[in-house]
Amino acid sequence: MKKMTTVGLAAAMIASLALAGTPAPNATKESKTESIMTEQTASDYRAIPFKTIDGDTSSLKAFEGKVVLVVNVASHCGYTKQYTGLEALYDKYKNQGVVVVGFPANNFGGQEPGSDEEIKEFCTTKFDVSFPMMSKVSVKGDDIHPLFKYLTQTSNIPGDIAWNFNKFLIDQKGNLVARWPSKVEPMSEEITGKIGELLKATNAENKS
Repeated sequence: MKKMTTVGLAAAMIASLALAGTPAPNATKESKTESIMTEQTASDYRAIPFKTIDGDTSSLKAFEGKVVLVVNVASHCGYTKQYTGLEALYDKYKNQGVVVVGFPANNFGGQEPGSDEEIKEFCTTKFDVSFPMMSKVSVKGDDIHPLFKYLTQTSNIPGDIAWNFNKFLIDQKGNLVARWPSKVEPMSEEITGKIGELLKATNAENKS
């Protein structure tokens, strides 16, 4: 029987590994890298930076430990009147660790065409908005802001935003726990009930 050449031996070893289900070294490395990147994205999305409506740099880390309701808003929409409900929600729960965060967006019907200064003036004069408002972003398409890319594509509740005033509820630990379409009013039982559950659960944990 002839001796197996070095090349032949190497080929046999590779074939043996493949049959045993052992991934090639490069494939294992790539798989681990992808896994690490996925974990980092999931854990660090609250650190994604954005600008406040006054031009300061911020992120959802600023609201760490709070229940956060993220809403894409617009000034000239049929749902713009929901600013009243959003402010009422914020006023009711702000002292219990709940914050509403508004992100103006011009993605739907060109209904948020103004500058940040004009949007702030509109919100404060027409609806007495006092909850945090951010600089205008894109929430859909090629120029989607990274935060909304995470919320709509990578999170555990994916799906494109269909219109203005979609709502994303994030718990005190940074988990996206619910989202609602435009038609669901801010002070509806759906939203207030879920917020109540989160606050009750946190209070129970603190007492235990």
